[in-house]
Amino acid sequence: MVHRTDTRRRMLESAAELFRTQGYHATGMTQLVSESRAPKGSLYFHFPGGKEQLAAEAVQLSGERLAGQFREITAAAPDPATAIDLIVTALATSLSESDYRCGCPIATVALEAAESEPIRAACDQGYEGWLRDISTYFIERGLAEDRAASLATVVLSSIEGALLLARTRRDTAPLQAVAAHLHTTVEREFA
Repeated sequence: MVHRTDTRRRMLESAAELFRTQGYHATGMTQLVSESRAPKGSLYFHFPGGKEQLAAEAVQLSGERLAGQFREITAAAPDPATAIDLIVTALATSLSESDYRCGCPIATVALEAAESEPIRAACDQGYEGWLRDISTYFIERGLAEDRAASLATVVLSSIEGALLLARTRRDTAPLQAVAAHLHTTVEREFA
């Protein structure tokens, strides 16, 4: 017998993957139920707010997962410039291995579902969490708080833009170019 929480978890997992690869509008309710192997009618049982609630929670889950991966990478990196290199490499590898389907788990939804306040708020919360983590990492490595926040914004914005270009072009070259420039920039900030 499938437990209620198992069905809910499977729905969230499937939704996170589907929204990341094909977007919010291209993902239908029937597909969400089918991909998660959930009983018909279970979407509204577990997510009374429907697809919008499911999307907001899936974005939150995806954002937290990626933040966890970023924290693991930065904890193992010998210095901030190398940490950024490793993060970009991990994103490029994921993108390439997914045949350019798995870009940023937040951006795909944010770009097309911003008219929904719950989804917009979940996307904003995800980005804010990443910025906070990057900034905190830089502060812990000796950068002043205002410089750390500014540098975190430059780093995240650069990576997001490069990830979008790489996915669109089906080529990781934009990520490699951004990584090289960010390496120099971050290295200079900590010199």
